[in-house]
Amino acid sequence: MDRALLADFLRARREALQPEDVGLPRGSRRRAGGLRREEVAMLADMSTDYYSRIEQQRGPMPSEQMLAALARALNLSPSEREHLFALGGHSAPRRALRDERVSPAMRRIVERLSDTPAIVFSQFGEALLQTSGAVALFGDYTRFSGMSRYLVYRWFTDPAQRAIYPPEDHDLRGRVFTVDLRAVYTADPAGTAGEIVEALLAVSPEFAEVWRRHEVDVTHHHELKRYLHPELGDLEMYSWRLMDPDENQDLLVFMAEAGSPSEEKLQRLVVVDGGSAVQGQVVRG
Repeated sequence: MDRALLADFLRARREALQPEDVGLPRGSRRRAGGLRREEVAMLADMSTDYYSRIEQQRGPMPSEQMLAALARALNLSPSEREHLFALGGHSAPRRALRDERVSPAMRRIVERLSDTPAIVFSQFGEALLQTSGAVALFGDYTRFSGMSRYLVYRWFTDPAQRAIYPPEDHDLRGRVFTVDLRAVYTADPAGTAGEIVEALLAVSPEFAEVWRRHEVDVTHHHELKRYLHPELGDLEMYSWRLMDPDENQDLLVFMAEAGSPSEEKLQRLVVVDGGSAVQGQVVRG
């Protein structure tokens, strides 16, 4: 435990937050910026004296539970949380690999893509957020539950999922989805990825065969892909990826080449759909 650095880090994070950042009223008599010690203590469900002693470098070594409470109270990012645990003399718990919600920054980006198909995926392929254009193009991916939440699981178990790709591309797409799954499985085989792999091995001989190949690099997300739409017919689009490493989320934006027939079809789709810009945030606790 490094008492001096722990105290300095907590103080810096406390002073960087405003009351409204954590749902507290500012009040008319507040002069200094940042949160007060008693406010952090209240948010962390600990006594003001206990928290004050930590900032004054004279408190006991905080437990993992106390550090976790402080991380929540101070709205720490995953990287900041790991730093806090290290300063407090503990190894940070393994990051939860299931995404609980779309990060505010990612949501703001998606809200500005009202005329573009875009989907926010967890690293397991669970759709957390879609623009209305993406719903019109692919259907509502956020409606699924259980293992069907995960795109790779639906690919190997639900024929409807494959209908958006030409049959001659199915083999490649299955390999790509499996490579993505293997990447997160390698990082944490006992977590959610392991559950998906186990479930697929039990129901899909095709997946078992692809998994046995142990491929780790099949293709790039930026390649031009072919899609099938029940009304628009054939489409060719790129899927551009924006990653949020702290939240383990990817934003895929689907775009056709400028002036191409596919771009004209997409424009018609957006005009006809006319729905709300953003749909379907998944929140799981």
